[in-house]
Amino acid sequence: MRLPFFFARRFVAGESFSQAAPEVTALNNKGIAATLDLLGENVKDKAIAEETTREYCDLLEGIRDRKLNATISIKLTMMGLDIDDHFCRKNLFVLLDKAKELDQFVRIDMEGSDYVQRTLDIYRDARSKYGRHVGIVIQAYLHRTRDDIAQLADENADVRICKGAYKEPPSIALQNMPDIRAVFKEYTAELLKKTDYTRIATHDDLLIDWTKSYARENDIPKDRFEFQMLYGLRLNTCEALVEEGYNVRVYVPYGTMWVPYFTRRLRERKENIWFILSTMFKK
Repeated sequence: MRLPFFFARRFVAGESFSQAAPEVTALNNKGIAATLDLLGENVKDKAIAEETTREYCDLLEGIRDRKLNATISIKLTMMGLDIDDHFCRKNLFVLLDKAKELDQFVRIDMEGSDYVQRTLDIYRDARSKYGRHVGIVIQAYLHRTRDDIAQLADENADVRICKGAYKEPPSIALQNMPDIRAVFKEYTAELLKKTDYTRIATHDDLLIDWTKSYARENDIPKDRFEFQMLYGLRLNTCEALVEEGYNVRVYVPYGTMWVPYFTRRLRERKENIWFILSTMFKK
């Protein structure tokens, strides 16, 4: 039995682009940029992967037509990574052809640890061909991330750094928040020092405050990085950051395949579960 969308609407902007677009407009009116994510993952059928690629292309055109201040975020498993790397790469390049045509930007989301190396390999192939039109996400909690960040920073890659949302074993990822915060700071500092523009995805006040202090102490101007947050969380913080002159972008997911994303949001914070339960009893 499929859960009704009611349960997810705190974290998901709608089940279609037409429902999500007004939410992006509302954010833009507050001075907040967006990155739109058509939800889904682990496509095993070539026809569906090709259809998803066309939907991503349509999304880029929709952003242009509605004059939204937004980019898009995509998952390679929706474009056929579970089928064949070459097939996935071909679909990604179709999308990036469209992004280049429209002078747009595509962010490749990072998925579970099993996909990291293949995702990075495809990203590097894409960047060599499409340059500034493509970026990558790196998860701080993975043990391998220190080496990945060092290489990507030296390449001046466009990186979104986040803590990491997938459940991973201790052999693969750090488990304790103090340890994760420590490496997050280390990797953010390296990106800020070495790359032209850094995307810092966190809702953690300790990390937000640390980033502000680090940038100020190292004469890194506010136009060289941005804070990113998830739709449905910390809007007041986003608005306050904009008031302080920082760039802010909100990750806006939409689509009918929202259950895995919704489940990860609930697992991250028990407060999210209580919020959902409380809304069930409000008129």
